Amino acid sequence: MNVSIYQAAAALSAFDRAQEVIAENMASTSVNGFKRQTPSFSAVQAGLVRAPGVNGTSQHFLLPRVTSTINFEPGQEKYTGTKTDVAIEGSGFFEVHLPKGGIYYTRDGEFKLNSKGQLVTKGGDYVMGQGGPLQFDMTRADAISIAPSGEARQGNNIVGKLKVVDFNNPQLLKDVGDGNFVAEAPELLPIAAKNASLRQGFIEGSNASIMKEMATLMTNIRQYETNQRVIQMHDERIGHAIATLGEAGS
Repeated sequence: MNVSIYQAAAALSAFDRAQEVIAENMASTSVNGFKRQTPSFSAVQAGLVRAPGVNGTSQHFLLPRVTSTINFEPGQEKYTGTKTDVAIEGSGFFEVHLPKGGIYYTRDGEFKLNSKGQLVTKGGDYVMGQGGPLQFDMTRADAISIAPSGEARQGNNIVGKLKVVDFNNPQLLKDVGDGNFVAEAPELLPIAAKNASLRQGFIEGSNASIMKEMATLMTNIRQYETNQRVIQMHDERIGHAIATLGEAGS
C-alpha cells in the first residue's frame, strides 16, 4: 500500500474542510457578535503497515485531519447611539428566548422594543432579564438607560436587569450561525458573568477580519496544491512502473 497517497488524499480532505471554515469566517465579517472559527491540523493514527520481508515489523501511519475551535476574542465595538443597543465588555453572552420556545446565547446586542414594549433582538426574539423579558411602558416618553451592571431603567423606574451568562467551558457551545450559540452539551453549566460590563449605545462587531482570512485562505490553497502535486507524482510513478513491467513481460 502506498501510504503517501493515502496521506496526501487525507490532507486534501482536511484542507477542503479548512477552506469551508475560512469561507464562513469571510462571509461573517459584517455579522454583529460573530466569533470566527480557527482551523487547526493534527494527525490521527490510521492503521498499520507491515515492512517488507517475512519478519517485517508493523508500523503505525498517521493521516492528517482538521478540527476547528471558536475564537471568543471580542470584536471591535461600534457606536450607534441607539439606547437599546448594548455591547458586552468582558466575557459573557446575552440570554435570548425564542417566541415558540428554545434558548440561545449571543453577543449581538442590536436590540429594539417590539409593539408590546418588550426588549427583543432584531429578529424579534426575547432578550432576557433576571426575572424574564424586559418590559418597558410604551405610553411613556421617559428615556431608557442601561447601566454597566445591566440594570435597565425607564426614567427613574427600574425595569429589570439584563441577564448576562457565561459558561464553564464555552468551547462546548454549538455555533448555530449569525453569532448565536446553543448549549446542548449536558456538561455545559451556565453561570453568572462576573466580569461583564455593559455599554449602552454600542454593539460588538465580528472578530473576523477579511484581510486575515484572505491571508489564511491563500496559505491553505498553496498547501492544498502541494498535496495535489504529491498525488500526481505518485500516480505518474505507478503508471511508469506498470508500463515498464508490461514491456518487460512482452
